[in-house]
Amino acid sequence: MRVGSFVLAAQFPGQGQGEALHRAVRTAEVAEEAGLDAVWLAEHHFVPYGTCPSAITLAALLLGRTRRLRVGTAVSVLPTVHPVALGEQAALLHLTSGGRFSLGVGRGGPWVDLEVFGAGLAAYESGFPESLDLLLRWLREPSVAADGERFAFREVAVVPRPDEALTEAPGPEVVIACTSPASVRLAAERGLPMLLGMHAGDEEKAEMVALWQRCARAAGRPEERIADAGHVSAGVCHIADRDADAAETLLKAMPGWLKQGLDAHVTVDGRSRRMRDPLAYTEMLCALHPVGSPQRCADRLAATAERTGISRFALLVEGSGELAATEETVRRLGAEVLPRLR
Repeated sequence: MRVGSFVLAAQFPGQGQGEALHRAVRTAEVAEEAGLDAVWLAEHHFVPYGTCPSAITLAALLLGRTRRLRVGTAVSVLPTVHPVALGEQAALLHLTSGGRFSLGVGRGGPWVDLEVFGAGLAAYESGFPESLDLLLRWLREPSVAADGERFAFREVAVVPRPDEALTEAPGPEVVIACTSPASVRLAAERGLPMLLGMHAGDEEKAEMVALWQRCARAAGRPEERIADAGHVSAGVCHIADRDADAAETLLKAMPGWLKQGLDAHVTVDGRSRRMRDPLAYTEMLCALHPVGSPQRCADRLAATAERTGISRFALLVEGSGELAATEETVRRLGAEVLPRLR
């Protein structure tokens, strides 16, 4: 089982953006010290829900600050960037880190980001497969040309070539954030592992894994690749001596952050949005994920792995909003939870 932290650089009420980013960097540094396997970095624009606007830029910093930890984006929002530009950056990080970089990509949402970056609503609604396929070609081929609806250019050389790294992997791992059957099918057809969100419970994630397996088989993917797909389950984690104390900490801190952060999202076309109740959502997250004593956290992770077949986890550890509490949870995750799983 491989357990990592999931970092949003969340800005809690009363905090500055620099404080949120400092906590994000320290979380990754402590994760390596504590023996965690990875850190996954979120990306958001114009909202305090997450103050990191470029997951791949923060990944570059953290790869330089660490020596063993795998660093991944969760996710780089593909509709708002050129896939070749993202592919070049991913190849660079793969080569210079010795293969420690994972590129997670996703559609994002119908946010005003699409207007600001000039992508347009079509890039979100229908353009994701074209962008994804161009990105994958860039990471796998020596030269690339494009003749699609959104991207068209003459053949150019791929520089640097990610397959020149002295690692077992020919290029950076690519993971797709999946929230719907359509995105599951897209990932399966291309043989790419999924990143499944923290809002989904074990049953829903198990159903998505089963759909992925069926679609991957239909697409002719080898059975050994299907069995060892490497899907990632996102969740929330906070550790205390008593289960009730861990939940109480998150119930005090997270609803204010969720309300402030989610309220700030603006749709590009004025479509209505259904907002989650912040308190009810926090209660649900505490029930679904490893929140409690070290033993409860280990049991919760083991149960999810057994029910879903997923053995990689990205755990949001900053739910308290406090640096000291975040660091303590990461250290206890490494010292008191991981040994119970191994």
